[in-house]
Amino acid sequence: MKVRSRRAVPPDVYLSFVSSLFENRNTLFTGMAVHILTFVAIYLKSGDAFYLMLCAGFVIVFANRIYWFTRFQQADKSQMTRHEIRQWERRYVLGAASTAAILGTGSGYAIFVLQDSFAELASIAVTMASMVSVVGRNYGSRLAVDLQTLACCLPMVAGSLLAQDFYKALLSLMLIPFGLTTRAMANGVREFLYENVIASQEMKKIAGRFDTALTNMTHGLVMLDPHNRIEVINRKACELLHLGDRKRLTNCDLDVVLRYGVRHTFVDGSMPSLIQKQLAQLIDGSTSRAVMQFSDDLILEFSASRRPEGGVVLIFEDVTARIRADRKILHMVRYDSLTGLPQRAYFCDLVKEKVAQQATGQVGFMVLDVDEFKHVNDMKGHLTGDRLLVAIANRLLELAAGEAITGHFVGNQFVLFFPGREGELGLDARMRSIHERIAGNYDVEGLHIAVTFSAGCVILDSAELRMEEWQIKADLALYEAKSRSRGRLVFFAEEMDARYVERQRLKTDLRAAVDAGDISVAYQPMFKPDGSALECCEALARWTHPEKGAIPPNVFIQVAEEMGIVSEITRQVIKKACRDCMTWPEHISISVNLSVQDLRNELIIDTVTSVLAETGLAPGRLHLEVTESSLIEELSTVRLILEQLRGYGITVAIDDFGTGFSSLSYLDTLPVDVVKIDRSFVRNICEDVRRLKLLRGIVTLSRGLNLQIVVEGVETREQLALLIKYNCADLIQGYVYSMPVSSSDIEELSQLAERKEFEARTYVA
Repeated sequence: MKVRSRRAVPPDVYLSFVSSLFENRNTLFTGMAVHILTFVAIYLKSGDAFYLMLCAGFVIVFANRIYWFTRFQQADKSQMTRHEIRQWERRYVLGAASTAAILGTGSGYAIFVLQDSFAELASIAVTMASMVSVVGRNYGSRLAVDLQTLACCLPMVAGSLLAQDFYKALLSLMLIPFGLTTRAMANGVREFLYENVIASQEMKKIAGRFDTALTNMTHGLVMLDPHNRIEVINRKACELLHLGDRKRLTNCDLDVVLRYGVRHTFVDGSMPSLIQKQLAQLIDGSTSRAVMQFSDDLILEFSASRRPEGGVVLIFEDVTARIRADRKILHMVRYDSLTGLPQRAYFCDLVKEKVAQQATGQVGFMVLDVDEFKHVNDMKGHLTGDRLLVAIANRLLELAAGEAITGHFVGNQFVLFFPGREGELGLDARMRSIHERIAGNYDVEGLHIAVTFSAGCVILDSAELRMEEWQIKADLALYEAKSRSRGRLVFFAEEMDARYVERQRLKTDLRAAVDAGDISVAYQPMFKPDGSALECCEALARWTHPEKGAIPPNVFIQVAEEMGIVSEITRQVIKKACRDCMTWPEHISISVNLSVQDLRNELIIDTVTSVLAETGLAPGRLHLEVTESSLIEELSTVRLILEQLRGYGITVAIDDFGTGFSSLSYLDTLPVDVVKIDRSFVRNICEDVRRLKLLRGIVTLSRGLNLQIVVEGVETREQLALLIKYNCADLIQGYVYSMPVSSSDIEELSQLAERKEFEARTYVA
C-alpha cells in the first residue's frame, strides 16, 4: 500500500490527521501517571536517583505537552495553512518523542547499569505498552510513529548489547521487526483512513450536489421504498403539497402524510377517492402518468418510474396554468364566444352522449331561425344584432332548462335537442310550446324589438339517429317554414326530402344551362301612355328545361342566387340584350335587372363596360334596374356602384318601387333617373280611390325630383285611362299593350305604334 507524504495529502485531511494527535488528553494524564509511578517504584527498589531525574523529565515534558494541547484546542483551525499545520505536528512529535526517549532510556539503563530484574521488567513493560499505543494514537503522523519507535527501541537494544549477555542481545534484536511492524501498521491505518476520508468527502460533495439539485428542481420529487414510505422528498414537493418541513417526512407513509400527518395540509382525511385511486395506480405500476386536481387552484401531473430494488419515484409538476389554458381553448372550440351556447360539433357530441343514455324511444330536433335578422343588423347595427342574439340565447336556456339541449349553429340559427321522456306532453307539443314562448319582444339597449322565429323540426327514433341526416331533415323543414311565411313551425315530412332532391337536380341542370349559355331573353315593351311610341324594352331572362319545359324566372333566379351564379346570368342577359338592341331602331332602349349579388362589388361595372365596348351599344340606350331589396343590404356600396355606372351615361331605374322599406328616402339619396312603380299600386286604382291618391302622390313627388315614371302591371283599358287622365306615367309597361315578345317582334311593334295602328286591350288572365 502506498503511504502518502504530507505534501500529497490535502490540507483539510492533513489537518484532520494532526487533530487526531491532540485528542484524548485523558490518556495523556493516565500514561504520564503510570510512567512516573513505575520509575518511582524502580527508585524505591533500587535506590538509584537516576530514575528520580527521569521522573522530573516526565513532568517537564508532560507540562509542555499539556500546554500545546490546550493551545491547539483553542486555535482557529479554519484558517490554518499547511505550514502552520506542520508546525503543530512537530510540536506534538517533539513531546511524544521526548516521552518515548525517557522510557527507552530508563529501560536501557535498567538492562545495562542496574541489571535488576524488577527494574528491567517494570521499565521494559511500560515502554512496550507505550509502543503498542503508538499505532492507535499516533497513526496520523508518520514522523511521530518513526521517532517514538526509535526512541523506545534503540536504548533497549543498546543496553542489551552493552551488557554483553548473548540472550539479552538476541532478544533485543527482536525489537527491530517489532518496530518495523508497528511502523507498517500505523502507515496502513493512516492510508486506510485517508482513503475513507477522501471517499467520505466525495460522498458529501455528491450528497450536497444531489440535495442542491433536489432543492432547486422545478418539479416535485418523492422517492418511496417498497413499503410506500418516503425515503427522499424535495422542497418543491413539500411546497406543492403544503407538507411543511421535509426533514420530518423521512420514513413516513405517503398515504398517512397526505391524509393526516401534516399540519396545514390541504388534503385532509376526506382525500378524494379519485386522487387516492390514481396514486395507488401510480405506485403499483398500473399507470405511469396521471393528472390530479387537488383543488380549484392546484392541478398536478404525476409520472412514476419503478426502482430496481423496489419502490417507486414520483415526479410531479404544477400544470394548473396549462390545464386552464387547455380548458379555455377547449371551451372556445366547444362554445360560441357570443352566446356561450355549444357550437355545432360539440352540440352533436352532447346529443350522442344523451342518446347513448336513452336506449330506446324517440328524440326531436328543432332549428330556430330569427326572422328578418339581417334587417335588424342593417337598421340597428351589428352590435345591437349581437346583443339580440345573446338575449335570445338566454331566453332559450331559460325555456329549455330540463327540456332540451340548446346550441348555436351559425349566425341567427339556434338548435335544440329534445330527448324522449315520459310525461303528458309529447315531443311535438314540447317543441311547439318553446317555439311559441320564444317569440315576442326583446329589450336590447333600450330598444324594443319584436322577434319571430321560423322553425324546422324533425322527430326520429333514437336507434336510427344519424347525425348528418337529422341536420339535413331539419334544414329542409326550416326551408319549408320560411318559404310559407314568417314565424311558422314545420315538421319534416318525407315529401320534403323528395323536393330537396328535385331542387338539387334543378341546380345541377341550371348550372349546366348557364355554362352552355342556354339562358334566353324575352322583352316586354314600354310604350308612351297613348301607345304612339315604343321607347324601351325590359329584358326578361328565360330558361327552358329540356324535360320540364319553361321554368318560371322567380324559381330559377332564386336557385341561381342560392348557388351564387346569378351574376353570370346577369352578364349573359346584358350581353344578349345589348346585341339585340343594336338591331332595333335607335330610339329604343333596353332595360336589364340587376340582382342583389350583382351589387355587392364593382365587378358589375367591368361587366357592363366590357359588354358595351364589345357590342358597340351607346351607354344612353342601356337602363339598369335595381330593386329595393338590393338597396337594403349595402346602401353605401350600391350608391358608389350606381354613381360610377351613371357616370358612363347609363340610365339607372328603381324597380318595384313602393314594395320595400323607406322607399321615398331612396329617391333622394341614390343616383336614380327612372322610377318604376310596382303593379301593386295599379291593381285596384279603378275601385279604390285611396289607392289612386297614393299613386298620384308618388308620381307628384317623383316629378318634383325630375324623375321619369314607368308604371308596371297595367292590364286594362280602365287602368290606362285613369293613368292618362291624371298624367301619372311617362311610360306604360303591361299586358294592356303587349306581353313579353322575342327580339324579332320589337321592330314590328315599333312600326305599328308609329303608324298609330297599335291599340290597347284588356288582359284576361
